[in-house]
Amino acid sequence: MHRKQTEAPIENRNDWQTIRSLLPYLWNYRGRAGLALAFLVLSKFAIVGVPLALKEIVDALDTPQGKSVALPIALLVGYGLLRLAGSAFNELRDIVFARVRHGTMRELSMKALDHLHRLSLRYHLERKTGALSRDMERGTRSASSLLNYMVFSILPTAVELSLVAGILLTQYSVWFALITVVTVVIYVTLTFFITNWRMKYRHRMNAKDSEANSQAIDSLINYETVKYFNNEKFEHQRYGETLGEWQEAAVMSQTSMSGLNITQGAIIAVGVTLIMILAAQEVIAGTMSLGDLVLVNAFMLQVFIPLNFLGVVYSQVKHALSDMQRMFSLLHEEPEIEDKPGARPLEVGDGSVRFEHVRFHYQPERAILEDVDFTIPPGQKVAVVGHSGAGKSTLARLLFRFYDVSGGRVVINGQDVRDVTQESLRAAIGIVPQDTVLFNDTIEYNIAYGRCGASHGEIVEAARTANIHDFIVSLPEGYQTVVGERGLKLSGGEKQRIAIARAVLKNPKILVFDEATSSLDSHSERVILEALRHIASDHTTLVVAHRLSTIIDADRILVMDQGRIIEHGNHHQLLEQNGHYAQMWALQQEQQAEEAKLVVTPG
Repeated sequence: MHRKQTEAPIENRNDWQTIRSLLPYLWNYRGRAGLALAFLVLSKFAIVGVPLALKEIVDALDTPQGKSVALPIALLVGYGLLRLAGSAFNELRDIVFARVRHGTMRELSMKALDHLHRLSLRYHLERKTGALSRDMERGTRSASSLLNYMVFSILPTAVELSLVAGILLTQYSVWFALITVVTVVIYVTLTFFITNWRMKYRHRMNAKDSEANSQAIDSLINYETVKYFNNEKFEHQRYGETLGEWQEAAVMSQTSMSGLNITQGAIIAVGVTLIMILAAQEVIAGTMSLGDLVLVNAFMLQVFIPLNFLGVVYSQVKHALSDMQRMFSLLHEEPEIEDKPGARPLEVGDGSVRFEHVRFHYQPERAILEDVDFTIPPGQKVAVVGHSGAGKSTLARLLFRFYDVSGGRVVINGQDVRDVTQESLRAAIGIVPQDTVLFNDTIEYNIAYGRCGASHGEIVEAARTANIHDFIVSLPEGYQTVVGERGLKLSGGEKQRIAIARAVLKNPKILVFDEATSSLDSHSERVILEALRHIASDHTTLVVAHRLSTIIDADRILVMDQGRIIEHGNHHQLLEQNGHYAQMWALQQEQQAEEAKLVVTPG
């Protein structure tokens, strides 16, 4: 539903809007672009001069004086120099413009990634990564292609056509220029009309290509899930159906392209034939020389051959614009969460955190948090417990300002998080998430991600604190071991300990543990809990927990249910209240006892 709503405005986006969006990137290279255009014009002057030299050679040889070799040799040398100049200026244009084209592509790619990082978490949760990456890849590649077509095909042909039309109009019968111009106008008009009509097939091709790519990537990322449920055939069938729709659109796109090419060829053939008949009549009448006939013929070849290719180029330009439209539409997507004008860096101070009567909802009809009010004093640990869906993890997202509260406010050291810069806010908070996702890089890289530029010794010390160092050095490649896509080569507990090491290395004033030991066995959990107690001793700490045994040392425990705090106190106080927390504690104790029996008497 959401994707269809976003595709419509993308397809309706005006091509000139897309081109205007590209101009600021070109402006950064305006000097080189201007020099490239100068070389382009010089090249076309030389190329148009070649038929003029050829005419003089033919006319010189077609006279009794043509037996003398002096004049033809000079003209032949000039002919060769003009050809050399045309080629040389073309190459100089390519050399100068290469940095413009590739530099623009680099800047667009960097701008796209930066913009996507600035978009809200909500946007990325609703988008499909595979389709998004394909859209951005096609868009940046198409920007380079568009510049290439403009400078190497469209502008050269336009310059050459103008020069040829001017020479024909001033040196020969007006009919030569008139036939040439009319042929070009008919050709361009029909090309634009047919190409615009067939672009709907290209749009559908792009949409289905992105959808198929997204399906393939999703199925590979969820490889284990596909295997667990024996759904390889289902994924293959779903992928095949989407590719089938892509194939139909691709076939129609190619078929209509062939029809366009036939129409273009017929127009050019008629135009060239009329001009050559007119030129032959002029030669017979004696008003044109044989050299003039050769000149007109050469001009027609120089103009209509690239013009024939220009039809394909226009189609490719439309395709490139179609691909760029989606990318620029994404670049114009407004971030949901932005810094206020004049926002200042967060002054962390003692690191106290307060949620003041916070309300929050993802959709208006479904409240997630209702009147949540609590304080985490400096250096203390506050834990939040409750059943799944109670709103516990949402607290961490609001603290990081991935979302803005619907009511109330979140305050750090007396400052509303909406009034400070996001960069400074997130620099002050470290997190060990429940679902740790690692980069497909080395273990050292993933730990160092907590503080870019950290030394190897600091990384090792953080790994020791997280009780992961001994495991790392036992691997054949040690800290240089690549963890695989999303860390799939490691167990859940190993990934979580790397996440803990990363948070330790960052060493922020405020720490968030979002069920940080949920993937650990009992022995590892005890070791990690001791490490976490040591780390949290001088930090303001928010712990989101499922296992109550991991938070019995918390200074304060909040019990949440359906988005509200229903109980609060320390572990012993809550047990004495004999309420919701006490029931959860009793239930978990029973479960642990059952697990212990299974370990003692396996099978």
